[in-house]
Amino acid sequence: MSVSARARGAVFLRELALITLFAALTALGARVTIPLPFTPVPVTLQVLFPLLAGLLLGSKRGALSQVEYVAAGLAGLPVFAKGGSGLAYLFGPTGGYLLGFIAAAFVVGELVAIMRASTKGFDTLRYSTQGATFLASLGGVAAIYLCGALWLAAWLGVARHLSLTACLTQAWKLGVLPFVAVDVAKALVVAAVREGGRRWLELLQLGHYG
Repeated sequence: MSVSARARGAVFLRELALITLFAALTALGARVTIPLPFTPVPVTLQVLFPLLAGLLLGSKRGALSQVEYVAAGLAGLPVFAKGGSGLAYLFGPTGGYLLGFIAAAFVVGELVAIMRASTKGFDTLRYSTQGATFLASLGGVAAIYLCGALWLAAWLGVARHLSLTACLTQAWKLGVLPFVAVDVAKALVVAAVREGGRRWLELLQLGHYG
């Protein structure tokens, strides 16, 4: 095997390890679940890790980490909130949030890349690194809400036979509004720890990310 082939293999294994790491972190986040009595959507720590995956791994690898997480749950591993797994969970009221994690990681990574490319914009608007990270994280949260609320609205339409307007209104009330404050706080946490996460990956000699 040539030196270049070995180097490519090492890079592939390193990236696979990072992708799997963030899939596992998302699964761990699902273990911290707070059910709410008025909505089928619980509060979990999961949102933190798709955002961090997008920031630290970039859009494609970050999204792949969440694809791996969802695939593990669909394969039967109890990695979803409340120990859920399988297709039945995906087609339940919260399945859209799982797809939203994939979208969020991609959106965050893309937003960070766009902000970095727009150096003039950074100078003009006086973005700090943490400020830009926070804005990108909010974009990821919005992606989760969009996927989750639309899926929840569709589920309400099928399960409760509500009108389109009623479905969208209930999806907003049950799947978005109760979580805005806590998810903004999560975005702040992600912005605060992002630099430490990047340095941690470098200390592990996994390369330069984020």
